[in-house]
Amino acid sequence: MAAGYDELLEATIQHLEELKGRGVRFVSASPDTLSALATSKVQKPGFSAQKQEIKPQRPEVKFPKPEVTKAATKPITAASAVPQSLVLELPGEKMARSTALALTPEAKAAAFADLRQRAMACVKCSHLASTRQNVVFGVGHINAQLMFVGEAPGADEDIQGEPFVGKAGQLLTKIIETMGLRRESVYIANILKCRPDTPGQASGNRKPTPEEMQTCIPYLHEQIDLIKPQALVALGGTAVEGLMGKTVGIMKLRGNWQTYRGIPLMPTYHPAYLLRNQALIEKRRVWEDMMLVMEKLGMPISDKQRKFFTRP
Repeated sequence: MAAGYDELLEATIQHLEELKGRGVRFVSASPDTLSALATSKVQKPGFSAQKQEIKPQRPEVKFPKPEVTKAATKPITAASAVPQSLVLELPGEKMARSTALALTPEAKAAAFADLRQRAMACVKCSHLASTRQNVVFGVGHINAQLMFVGEAPGADEDIQGEPFVGKAGQLLTKIIETMGLRRESVYIANILKCRPDTPGQASGNRKPTPEEMQTCIPYLHEQIDLIKPQALVALGGTAVEGLMGKTVGIMKLRGNWQTYRGIPLMPTYHPAYLLRNQALIEKRRVWEDMMLVMEKLGMPISDKQRKFFTRP
């Protein structure tokens, strides 16, 4: 039995080292498992409790004590935000969000700061790194229950280093406030952290390439896994394509719940589309999408809000 125990221990250590070599920094574990690790001592088979404990030859793997939280059912505010969890997904594996390893607020803030630092120094897309003015990491509350995802920074965002600060961003802020929230209480990010370069163009933007989105999206995945929002909103067809690889068309997808990394995802029009198309019916469609999000989050919707953008 002792030989079998040694083989199992060695195999476990080898597996953890392989994960570490692939860049995985955290592994998921159920609350019951964490509790058992915290309250019991694993003994090698064949040895009694009175005998001298044999210390392992490798450093012991310790996990933080999990925090038990309840899903919030009241309106989203920074003050009412609940502690969140972290799970890093291996390629080809499903997210095990229900068994996420809980981080303390301090550890979560440190992990987010580390992620920001890595993203700010990224030069994986050399053509984007050489033309950008700023890396546009993201903005908002790291305990947000609602997260908005756009496609890429524009000229204003590149200058200021913050997503959605131009005219489209101002409209997004109005939408958030109309929902009864504040920009500071949600989180806003993009598929791409750098503005797509526009060689030969004096102005305007271009759509990110699939290769650029594939290269940059791991940063967004880490943001989502750290924040662990209760709902995601994809702003525009390019954001949906970058997240889910779907090219069906935003007009067919909007208003229909999808699932991304275990989180409900609502596709809707990009605010820039509403700036180009001022039709009341298009504004109403976006607002109907936002009311679906509010209902999903358990937020109250007033009669006045339900009547927004309807003809008198």
